[in-house]
Amino acid sequence: MGSSFAEENSRAMRQFISGRTRKNTLKSTTPVYLLWGALLLLFTGFHAVAGDGWPRQIPGETGTVTLQQAPQRIVSTSVTLTGALLAIDAPVIGSGAAAPGGRFTDAEGFLRQWGDIARQRQVKRLYIGEPNAESIAGMAPDLIVVSATGNDSAIRLVSQLQAIAPVLVVNYDDKSWQQVMTLLGQATGHDTLAAKRVAEFDQRVARLKPQLKLPPQPVSAMVWNGGGREVNLWTAASAQGELLQALGFTLATPPAEVKGNTSMGHRKDIIQLSGENVASGLNGKSWLLFATGENTVPDVLSDRFLSQSAAVRDKQVYALGNDNFRLDYYSASHLLDTLQTLFTH
Repeated sequence: MGSSFAEENSRAMRQFISGRTRKNTLKSTTPVYLLWGALLLLFTGFHAVAGDGWPRQIPGETGTVTLQQAPQRIVSTSVTLTGALLAIDAPVIGSGAAAPGGRFTDAEGFLRQWGDIARQRQVKRLYIGEPNAESIAGMAPDLIVVSATGNDSAIRLVSQLQAIAPVLVVNYDDKSWQQVMTLLGQATGHDTLAAKRVAEFDQRVARLKPQLKLPPQPVSAMVWNGGGREVNLWTAASAQGELLQALGFTLATPPAEVKGNTSMGHRKDIIQLSGENVASGLNGKSWLLFATGENTVPDVLSDRFLSQSAAVRDKQVYALGNDNFRLDYYSASHLLDTLQTLFTH
């Protein structure tokens, strides 16, 4: 019986990877992710240790996902979500990556704030940029995590990925990283550690808030791209905006005529400013530059198109470091370090 099961599974996976699997084949056979899971148990003798409350139903953006036990082989298609999984010690075996050696990434294409941790845990880079279902299938995952929006989203492949394993689609543009971590803790059975991480961080925020001497308020918090390119202004719905507000910062409200300029899948966490909208949209008395090093500040201060802005005129422009383009436990902790250095005595 075990032999015929293995042969059936092997045929199904070869068909999927070669692109010859048809929908009617998938409907008439055991789902591939169940075949893989059973095969792993047969050949490795490994048994997942399920905690209390399994099976679990996890709310995702494309519907509720039912997980029979704690996943043991997780693939993340989103570099944003990989950091949250690593922070709660979830068993991530593979992750999508961005272009290596970029502004926000290391030599592997992993985000700088957790790249070293991913290597220590032997997380495999599955692809760069464009999601690759074959690479994902080859890892035999028992859970695939997908972001609903952003450049690292594999949302268009969800139906294809569901033939491999359960797929949890997470929207991070309308949640704090704490909310994302809590959701992933529920999905992975690492609830306790997720709650501990969140509690420790929130306690640190509460301790730091009264120590801060804030710059002139309100602030425009943004990702400054330079060279005449678009500026991404963080909104109150963003993880960055929520953290700043928790620390006592007030976010400037851009004029109504530029507030509708959004993109990237109707995201709620940013407003994209370009052209003449940059100067009018950045109306905060202080500017906080995310994903930016200190060497960028002189460029901003010397930009002749921004010379009449209050923040530039009064030299209230601050760089917050290179690793907070996406907030997770690691980058948010580094951000607190930076804010403490800049705004406490």
